[in-house]
Amino acid sequence: MSDKKLHRVLFCIGINQNFMDGTKSEMKDVWMAFSAMMQGIAELPGVNVLGIMDDDRIMVGPSPNAPWTCYIMADVPDLETVTAACDFFRSTPVGDGTYSLWKYCRVEARIGRELEVPA
Repeated sequence: MSDKKLHRVLFCIGINQNFMDGTKSEMKDVWMAFSAMMQGIAELPGVNVLGIMDDDRIMVGPSPNAPWTCYIMADVPDLETVTAACDFFRSTPVGDGTYSLWKYCRVEARIGRELEVPA
């Protein structure tokens, strides 16, 4: 039996100008791809999504860096799974598949550990 601890990961997601410049139809396609990406992350083996936070009501426009547009916090078993989660931005097709999700948004993963506060 392994005593290996999970990684606590914060996926910081920023929407870029390409999304802002898109048509309503293109934005809808991006949203559908975004949904598929989030589902893909949640379904990776050993991943436990702890929560998702969206800043879109108090932040308007692209977010090329911090503060980000939304965040996914998850417990993840290893670095390879973190990489696989980030790869969904490269591989998830938008609309007819001409472009992938990373044309419209970006991700940075912050990897740490659960903070255990002594009682």
